[in-house]
Amino acid sequence: MSPIDVKIEDGIATVSINRPERKNALSVAATNGLTDAWEQIETDESVRVTILTSADCGVFCAGLDLKEATQIARDEGVDILTKMRDPFHETMRACKKPIIAAMTGSLMAGGMMLTLNCDLRVGLKGTKVGITEVKIGRGSPWASPALTMLPQPILMEILLTGDLMPIERLHEYGFTNYIEDTPDAVRARAFDLAKRIASGAPLSVIAAKGGVRATMDLGCAGGLEEGKRLHQVVYASNDAIEGPRAFAEKRAPVWTGT
Repeated sequence: MSPIDVKIEDGIATVSINRPERKNALSVAATNGLTDAWEQIETDESVRVTILTSADCGVFCAGLDLKEATQIARDEGVDILTKMRDPFHETMRACKKPIIAAMTGSLMAGGMMLTLNCDLRVGLKGTKVGITEVKIGRGSPWASPALTMLPQPILMEILLTGDLMPIERLHEYGFTNYIEDTPDAVRARAFDLAKRIASGAPLSVIAAKGGVRATMDLGCAGGLEEGKRLHQVVYASNDAIEGPRAFAEKRAPVWTGT
């Protein structure tokens, strides 16, 4: 079985990590497979939105495959990150299309990194979340964006202790959009969100995500200017004419993404 599975249907891509026997840990093959998936999704015009999930095993993603990392260091004398095309998943973070995390289990370390790169998050009640790098001597330079998603003292507690927190606590701070009772309910909620996003005007959705991401990166003033630039193509599009026309004619709009 491939460590990464990609399915596309009705404008929704579903990317699944399929390594339940290793708690969906990120091996070299899995990480490179995810990079391939984001590159495919970015260039596939049929894709409007993506759901990231994983095989059910109680853990959404355990982070780096430490067993493989140990073996590579012993046999080849290099760090496992050197074997990965995009070890910090920057291709995912740069994806213009919305990504929804369907977190069907606990997540830690690199699993947290993946969810930070998502735009919406659905979690599973009773699971735990953390950034455990300080417990294993690794690093988390990718964690900085979490400061826009969690209060600073909470993020510092997560980073400095390496302890896992109940997802219910993070939900109270707005880290997740929803938390559900079962893995199937998590995926169903994510799919409902994806359908609603996919029904929107494609250019408007991309520009909306881009504007928020720009504000996260540049601050309010810079993000506002970048948001206006990103929306120029929206206001000049055929869809900007179709939307009001469909509203006036009391029918569903037919988006072309042009």
